[in-house]
Amino acid sequence: MTIEIEAEHRLGAFRLEAAFASGPGVTALFGRSGAGKTTLVNVIAGLLRPARGRLAVEGALLLDTARGIFVPAHKRRIGYVFQEGRLFPHLTVWQNLLFGRWFHRKAAHPTMAEVVALLDLAPLVDRRPAALSGGEKQRVAIGRALLADPRLLLMDEPLASLDAERKSEILPYIERLRDETKIPIVYVSHSIPEVTRLATTLVLMAAGRVEAVGTVEEVMGRLDLAPKTGRFEAGAVLEARVASHDATYGLTQLRCAAGELTVPRLALPLGTAVRVRIRARDVIIAREPPRAISALNVLRGRVAEIAAGDAAQCEIRLALGSASLLARITRRSLAELDLAPGSEVFAVVKSVALGDGPETVEI
Repeated sequence: MTIEIEAEHRLGAFRLEAAFASGPGVTALFGRSGAGKTTLVNVIAGLLRPARGRLAVEGALLLDTARGIFVPAHKRRIGYVFQEGRLFPHLTVWQNLLFGRWFHRKAAHPTMAEVVALLDLAPLVDRRPAALSGGEKQRVAIGRALLADPRLLLMDEPLASLDAERKSEILPYIERLRDETKIPIVYVSHSIPEVTRLATTLVLMAAGRVEAVGTVEEVMGRLDLAPKTGRFEAGAVLEARVASHDATYGLTQLRCAAGELTVPRLALPLGTAVRVRIRARDVIIAREPPRAISALNVLRGRVAEIAAGDAAQCEIRLALGSASLLARITRRSLAELDLAPGSEVFAVVKSVALGDGPETVEI
């Protein structure tokens, strides 16, 4: 495993009692505000010494309270990107980047040229931070962290202070960082679109505890975890590939374990892997194949699980082949459709959120 951590600590009335292990790629710590994500990241960074804990990164033991081991933050070789860039305002972009190299002067990789190319910083190197957009500042901050030759990169809600346009601008760079470098990333977020797009491993946290660890598809497809991901955004994530394009009507067909999905035309080659997020509130359930409707996506499956919601609604997990889909319907509909585990149904999907972009598209 790339990261193995156990930590227990109390901060006032808040108690952190979390543990997880994950591999390469992006490990997303996901949960609502106050879940303990930043506290756990600060333990990993060495900014907080827990009452009890153990941390190993890439085979290096950095913390073991039982054995009296606590490697200080500046010796852990862990890069940290905060919500704000925290750049030196009096230095140029180039000089800010050089500051990262200062922490590991003998490092040959990544080189300055590689980081500048990876993050498309060449047009910015002579500017000062005041002349940069929020997204550009974050790219520089990421570059500075990379030039310290980290064994692990921590990113604590790096897009939280950016508007939607700036987020769209920087997300592809984080994807390139994930896909083109071997540096594991711990990414903190409470945004489902961000973790859907970026995460290799999803760690769901609530009230200082780790509630689940797994792929995005596994964790988001669990009905028991839907209340902890937020009722409004609760839904399933499916891994899909571009199967074909319909030039006549401007559509693209995606193939996944649940069947085929039709979405507005994507400028992606055939075979490209994408993630789609289908929110529970965007799924309609029918007992018979629906006829003469505008929705293009009707998937056949069965009811796998029913969970209590509030007084008026309930949550349902549908099994569609090897995939799961979540649906939220009223208790009246549950009774009138006579639904129970095992019932054969048709899921009408009203909208899909695409993993190659933050937007939701109506279909």
